[in-house]
Parts: sequence; structure tokens; C-alpha cells
Amino acid sequence: MKQTKQRRGLIAVAAATAVVAAGVGLGLWAASGDEGGSGGAAVGSADETSAASRGAASRSASPTPSPTRSYPLSQTPRTIPAVRSHTPARGPGWRPAKGNRVVVEDADLVDEGRLIAGELGLTYGGESSDVRAGDVRLALNDDEGANPESYAMTVRGGRVNISGPSDAGVFYGTRTLKQEVHGGGTAPEGVVHDQPAKPQRGFMLDIARKPFTAAWIEDRVRELGDLKFNELGLHFSDDQGFRIESTSHPEVVSKDHLTKAQVKQIVDLAASRHITVVPEIDSPGHLGAVLAAHPDLQLRNVSGVATRGAIDISKDASAAIVDELLDEYAGLFPGDQWHLGGDEYQALTVANPQASFPQLAAEATKAYGSGGTVADLTTGWLNDRADTVRNHDRTMRVWNDGFFANTSVQAAKDLQVAYWTGKEIGARQPVAYLSAGRKVLNYNDEYLYYVLGEPQTFVYPTGRRIYEQWTPRVLRGTTAVPAKYESQILGGSFAVWCDLANSQTQNQVAAGIRMPLRATVQKLWDPGTPALTWTQFKSLADKVG
Repeated sequence: MKQTKQRRGLIAVAAATAVVAAGVGLGLWAASGDEGGSGGAAVGSADETSAASRGAASRSASPTPSPTRSYPLSQTPRTIPAVRSHTPARGPGWRPAKGNRVVVEDADLVDEGRLIAGELGLTYGGESSDVRAGDVRLALNDDEGANPESYAMTVRGGRVNISGPSDAGVFYGTRTLKQEVHGGGTAPEGVVHDQPAKPQRGFMLDIARKPFTAAWIEDRVRELGDLKFNELGLHFSDDQGFRIESTSHPEVVSKDHLTKAQVKQIVDLAASRHITVVPEIDSPGHLGAVLAAHPDLQLRNVSGVATRGAIDISKDASAAIVDELLDEYAGLFPGDQWHLGGDEYQALTVANPQASFPQLAAEATKAYGSGGTVADLTTGWLNDRADTVRNHDRTMRVWNDGFFANTSVQAAKDLQVAYWTGKEIGARQPVAYLSAGRKVLNYNDEYLYYVLGEPQTFVYPTGRRIYEQWTPRVLRGTTAVPAKYESQILGGSFAVWCDLANSQTQNQVAAGIRMPLRATVQKLWDPGTPALTWTQFKSLADKVG
């Protein structure tokens, strides 16, 4: 993701627009709040005021003050997710008009400026300090210590100022402006201060079991960006397929796959929307596609029967091939996040792993002494893969059932918990991880799992249920963990799993997840009780997109 330089100095642009009546004009727009992060309002020069008046008068599409009209206090903008704070003011607000400009005060905001200009049909004016009627101005501020995803947006005097401590925050401000215009045509007068409650807001897609086209994924990236999500997870290796081109092991790649060029285009598009793509090569389970090309690495029990999807972690060659794949894809996915998988290793689902898999038991004893177990060996495998990925400066997450209790070998301290289920045998409650100091991401399968074909006990999640019942603290089932753990819950992710891949087309998936995605991000941005009813929220989604 592109780097942000913190620059000092946010040019305070104030708006005082003349009200012209019978050839003599004098008007003052009521204003409140700060000027997008600067110290307050400054009155414009006479030349600026005259130019603003002439420009406004020449564009009938832009609302203009009138000496015979009194503006009520503005209403809070209606967006998804909802803004956290809005200070109302009196005035006509802002709406796009032909000839209006988007200008930036820092080269780091060029991408954001060009994007919103194109979306609203405005002229991109580049870096500029001059002030014109109708301007949208983007700026970085020096608000040290502020949430980097925060922003302030001031609508005043026929202009819009959006500022934030980083380009990500400014980008989110442009998403708010875009939704305001799409929802009602006009950005309301006043000042918005906004920031997310949770730093990680994700959507995870299983492309291993069901291939999705690059174009479909890119459409989701644009949708996620407009909704202020900041992660896209790609689960691209499983028993059913390995879906991204490989140069280190081309033999494992499924016929229907994405090329590296396509993935790079997705990653670049995501970066332009401040979205990190989080790859997942699950191991030591869910490796069926890799094992189909390397049957000698398949885990077999004492009777010689193959264990589906499980690699034999007693063999050095098993570690070598997985590490080679991890190293290869670290170059394709430059983001700072990585998913190691770690779930559902079938060797640990039998009654006596040591007896069923004597080769694993022997390797555990060799590595960890006479008390070493298969669970110890599996934890050691996970830690070794973490060492490989850590060399690429990534922060790693692991499914909660990849962490084992009562083992002599402990999972690395820096591994975050992706908590998805409590259904597995011996499952621990979320508090067990939180009380140990782990940071946790919420993938609660009760609310956030969209599993194609609804196998086992899964049902398609509804946006309404998420909107009305779920919060990031509801990690398992329907019960929230104590509030004291709030800061350890980094966020969450809505997930699409393709267990019965042909149950829906990719277009049906897009339609099915539309409202759940919007409900999820609303609760990640602000976990409190929403101001809108579900019916109102759904109606708003139809307006703003």
C-alpha cells in the first residue's frame, strides 16, 4: 500500500459567500466546527467572495444563498457505515457541478483526488493553493497521535475540505462525500469527524474450492473500498484446488486459476482503495491440491490409509514445499498481513493420534523428548511456518483450532487468533485466548460465514441479523465477551466459503452478500446500536450503493 508522508500545514480555506439582492449583496453563512482539522474559519477576500458569487450564479445546479431564504440546520449525512459525528450548520451544502475542481495539497493524495474527481464528474486540478467556488480540497494534517484512518470533512461556503493524518483517512472522507452525493445529491453543510472503531475490517473469499474471475474480484474490491473495508482475504489453496499461478511448483496449480499478472492487478487496485490483500495457504491440513501432485507427502495412518488433505509433517520434504510456496507468494502479496491457516489437521481428530500415526509420534519424541505428542509436533510445524513468513515482515493470524491446549510446545506469541468456531472437539472459549493476551479477529461462523450450499448446520447469514445482533465482541455463538477485552479484538471479517461450489453462481454470491457486507462494516466502524432501523438501513443501501 502506498506510503503516506506526514506534512505540516493545512491551508485553512474559509468560505464567506455574498448574498446578492437588488444589486447590493451582503450575506453571512452560519458555520460551526473546525475547518477539516485546521484552527477555524477565516473570512475570504472581496475578490474571492465576488468570484464565488459569480461562479455560483452561473451554475444553476449549485444551490446559492438568497436574502429571502432561511436555511434550517443541516441533517447528519446518511452513509454506510454511518459517520460518527456531525456538527450541523446552516447553508445549502455542496453538490457537484460542471467545472468544479478537486485539488490536493500533497502529492500523496493524487490518487485519491483523481478517483473522486472521476467518480463525481469533476475536474482534477492537481496540487493547488488557490481557492475557487465549488472546490473539493484534500489535505494531510499533522494531527500526531490521531487514528490514521480518521478524517474531518467540512462543507461550508460552497466548498468541501477533507483532511486527515494519512491518505487512508482522506480516502474515507472521499467515500463519505461520494455516498452523500449518490444518496441525496447534496453534501450537507457542517463538519464531519469520523473514524473506525476497529482497525481491521475484512472480507474473506474462498477461491480454492470455487474459482472466481479476476473481474468479479475487482468489482468486490471497488465495493469494499466504497464501504471502508480495508482487508480482502484470499484463501487460494485447499483440497479442491490451488488457484494462483506458481513458478516454484507449477505442478500443484489447478487448471482454472488466476495468473500472477491478474493477481498483481487485483493487489494494485486494492492498494489504491487502501485495502490489504491477505493471502492464505492453509497447512498442515487442507493441502489436498498440493498433495495430488506429491502423493509421497500424503499423511497415512498405521494401516496405510491416506488422510484427506493432511501432509505428513514428519517429513522434511513436507516443510520444504510449503516454505517454498510461502516464500514465493510473499513477493506477490506485499501487504503486512498473512494467514497461516492451521485448522482441521485430521491427525488430531482421531481418538489416539500417537497410535494412529506412529511416524508423527516418533518425530515428536525425537524433537521434544519422551513426552512429545502429535499436538506438540503440529504446533512446532506452525511455528516453523511462522518463522518463514516472519522473515518477510508480516503479521500472522491462525484459525483458533490451530492453537492447542495442554501442549509442551506453545504457539508463537505474535500469532493472532482468527476465531471462527466453537464446534470442534475440545474447543476453547474465546476468553481462553484473550486472557492469555492474544489479539483476536472475529470470523464468528454463527453470523459471518456464507457457506455455499448450506452444508452441515450452516445457513446463509442475513444482514439484518448481523445489524441487529452482532458486534465484534460476539466472537462465538451469540454471547459477547467482557468489555475489558475490547482492545484485543482487532476487528473481524465476513467470509464466503465454497464447500458446495456449484450451489450459486458468482453473481448470486455477489447479490447474497450485499447486505451482510454492509451490516458487517457498520458494526466494525461503530459497534454501538445503529441510529437507523434495519428497514431504513436497507433503503439507504439502495440509494447510496
